[in-house]
Amino acid sequence: MKRSDINDILQRGADFIGSFGFHLPPFAHWTPEEFASRAGDAILTPGLGWDLTDFGQGRFDETGLLLFTLRNGQEADLRAGRGMCYAEKIMVVREGQVTPMHRHTVKAEDIINRGGGDLVLAIHGARPDGTVDPDSTATVATDGIARQVTPGDHLRLGHGESVTLLPGVWHSFWAEGGDVLAGEVSTVNNDLTDNVFANPVGRFPKIEEDSAPWRLLVSDYAGLGRSAP
Repeated sequence: MKRSDINDILQRGADFIGSFGFHLPPFAHWTPEEFASRAGDAILTPGLGWDLTDFGQGRFDETGLLLFTLRNGQEADLRAGRGMCYAEKIMVVREGQVTPMHRHTVKAEDIINRGGGDLVLAIHGARPDGTVDPDSTATVATDGIARQVTPGDHLRLGHGESVTLLPGVWHSFWAEGGDVLAGEVSTVNNDLTDNVFANPVGRFPKIEEDSAPWRLLVSDYAGLGRSAP
């Protein structure tokens, strides 16, 4: 992806998030220079901030996701069962833009439709070896109500609705009827080790530096020469 395209995606994403009255933390608005001088380990180590992926496909409009990680605890706390055991993200899901089928080994998460169009999910159970079982009926909780998703059916979330996805539940999602502002509240998040995709994908885009960055991405932090995920 070209850095100029990424800048445009971030700017439009920030405007979209703000249009719902959702306010990002101050460090979301730091220039790269401010970020390099002000961001400490509490931001860099858990990977807080702007994140963007095309899943290694080079077709962001069709297969991609824009995220901002607001908070994220430590895996050591999660293992100990005490401390900051949670994470939160806000995501911009474009209409027809697919996040590919995947599951998590450790993370449990609520995915919430915060506004825009409908958030639509394909959900499957797993075979004993952990792979996708496309013929399975999956039962998930949506705001305290158990719902079954049968093969070939999709779960559709309207405004304010959410679904709880426990470890091992395979899921893919996209927006219909307009772009969606989606929230994620979960246990501690590690995108480098806890995402298992049905088909191999890349995590971070390859960036062609045709322009200076408007905001730094999580994947840029290693270039700061300090702590990074």
